Amino acid sequence: MNKKIHTTNYTNTFIEVAEDCPAAKGEVPPMKGNTETVAGIQYDMISKNPYEYTSDDILFRVYAKRKDLTESELEEARKAFFSKGQPCFRASPLTKRYGWGIHCDNNGKVALYGNQTEEYNRLLNDKKIKILKAMKSAK
Repeated sequence: MNKKIHTTNYTNTFIEVAEDCPAAKGEVPPMKGNTETVAGIQYDMISKNPYEYTSDDILFRVYAKRKDLTESELEEARKAFFSKGQPCFRASPLTKRYGWGIHCDNNGKVALYGNQTEEYNRLLNDKKIKILKAMKSAK
């Protein structure tokens, strides 16, 4: 019996910051004491490697890092992780709190754009790509 594999990947899509995002420009997420946050790990991966990873790659790597998984555990853990639906980047603190828009290219690879940049505005007004809003923090 095949288990359904879920994905958070989008293609040719731009996720704009949430309407209630408090950041006027893209902000680097701070550490919590000595602990890297989900937002911090996501930011590091995407900002240092634009258009290198898919959303699934990043979300799973954050999960694996926080669970301290070993290399030999990754393949099985990834199958289990995506056997149920996961929140996508519309729910990420990067888009909800820290002012980052996320562009997903034709291959589903992602890059960050601060909401104060020309590129952010260009993507927001690009009629050839799908525009999604990040989820609001408040209900």
